[in-house]
Amino acid sequence: MNFTISTLERNTDDGVLVAHWQVSKASGDNTAYSYGTCSFTPDSTAEGYIDYVNLTEPDVISWVQGALDTTALEATLDADLAEQASPTILEGKPW
Repeated sequence: MNFTISTLERNTDDGVLVAHWQVSKASGDNTAYSYGTCSFTPDSTAEGYIDYVNLTEPDVISWVQGALDTTALEATLDADLAEQASPTILEGKPW
């Protein structure tokens, strides 16, 4: 799974409140995607706190992954990839 962070929302103290994330997983010519948000309560006194200007995408990705059920998310992406590989619902018109 490949996570990226689209944008961050922060308060006036530069504490991250919301991370907007996307994830993708590819298999052959098919790619499955998901996206969402994770909310946080910033605490500048907490151990491991990182100032906004020092954040990296991997830092925020680790927060997001810690807040999500990544096993269930990967299962959803795998099901999407399986459906793309062998569709059970077909689209089109007979004319």
